[in-house]
Formats: sequence, C-alpha cells, structure tokens
Amino acid sequence: MASIGPNELFFLMQGLKWTLALTLVGFIGGGLFGLIVALTRTAQNDLVRRTTTGYIAVFQGTPLLMQLFVVYYGVALMGFNVDAWVAVAIAFTLHASAFLGEIWRGGIQAVPKGQTEAAKALGLHYVSMMKDVILPQAFKISLPATIGFLVQLIKGTSLAAIVGFVELSRAGQIVSNQTFRPLTVFALVGVIYFLICWPLSLWGARVERRLSTASR
Repeated sequence: MASIGPNELFFLMQGLKWTLALTLVGFIGGGLFGLIVALTRTAQNDLVRRTTTGYIAVFQGTPLLMQLFVVYYGVALMGFNVDAWVAVAIAFTLHASAFLGEIWRGGIQAVPKGQTEAAKALGLHYVSMMKDVILPQAFKISLPATIGFLVQLIKGTSLAAIVGFVELSRAGQIVSNQTFRPLTVFALVGVIYFLICWPLSLWGARVERRLSTASR
C-alpha cells in the first residue's frame, strides 16, 4: 500500500477548492434567483404564485442527483457543449434557488403584518417597502434556516462527482484508489467536511438562540 504524502494531500486540497467554489456559486446564484422566487411566492398575482409553487415543488420533490443528471445531459441534448463545472453550477444554482426561495418566503410571511401596513401608510412604494422594511426583517428571521441549508449544500456537492466533477469526495476516491487506504483517506475527507460544517452549524444554533431570546 502506498503512503499518503504531500502530493495526495495537495490533490485533496484541490478537490476542497472546487467544493468551496461550487458551494459559493450555488449559494450566491441560488440566493439571487431565490430572492425572485420568494418575492413571486408572496405576490398578489395568483398565476405567478402557482407557477413559482410548481417550480419549488419540482426541485424540492426530486433528488439532487437526478437534477444533476438532467442538467448535465439535458444541456448536451439541446446542442450545447458544456463541461462538468458549468453543468453542476447551473444545477446547484437552480436547486438552491428553490430551497432558499421557500425559506425566505417563510421569513417574509413571518414579518408582522403591521410592518407592511405601516409602510403603506407612510406612502412607500413596493420596492422601498420590501428593500427597507420587509426584507431586512425577513432575512434576519430566516438566517438560521439559511445557514442550515448552506451546510446541506456543502455536503451535497459530493454528488457532483457523478457527472465527472472532481470535488473533495471524488478527489478522496481517486486518492483511495491510488494508495489502497480507503479508511484513512475517507476519514481525512470526513474530518475536512466536519471542520467546515461544524462551525457553521454552531453559528446557526447561536443565531437561532439569539433570535429566540430577543422575541421573548
């Protein structure tokens, strides 16, 4: 059995780099589209609400693994030649937008109605009301759930290996095949995931306790 040396560790760090990059792209892109989803889910127009509800149902009701397959091979069937990075970035953005949109929709609806009535009484138009009054409070309310989803998104990047994208888990599999030390390699990979996700989980729990205390 080969030893795990600097080259193998460097390869794992390269996989970690792509895991973090994919998480960042998925979370930021999903956040931008998720905001649109949240606003349309709370819109007055019934058709818009139903359409967005269907969008959320599709992405929340199907496995992320299947979504990766559909995007990766579906884009190719449409005649576009894209590499694995672009395909998984699109899939994770769509996936995150559905979940973040629903999380933030709950935050918007959790804001007391008196806030909306007061903003309308002051003559604020819709954009100002949402930007200055509703959304800041909604994001604060939904911050623990948002952090929780971010943790799930980080762990979910391991599924991107199915379409040939080399992230941390796939890098661990490659190193394991080269060194014949699967237990050692995947223990190390697990520790890396833990060191990333555990502080975020603690942060989310701390924010949730703070919000719970403030609401009493």
